[in-house]
Amino acid sequence: MYTLSTCPWCRKAKKYFTDHNVPFQFIDYDLQSPEEQQKIEQGMLERGGPLSFPWVVIGDDVIVGWNPARYDELLGLSQAKER
Repeated sequence: MYTLSTCPWCRKAKKYFTDHNVPFQFIDYDLQSPEEQQKIEQGMLERGGPLSFPWVVIGDDVIVGWNPARYDELLGLSQAKER
């Protein structure tokens, strides 16, 4: 997960994963060196996602922005809620 340290939507994404006990790693893009930011941008573009935050990878899927319904779907949490 790539985030911005000041982004409220990024904080929500981190909280979502924490609240659902889903292990995750994140990098605050804005706290990285210019060289590291360039590497991150290149990786984001190579994966086909726009340069927007939060930028979450689940399996082979990229989810850009705060999208808890999509997180649920990809993590299989929507089926658990239906039971």
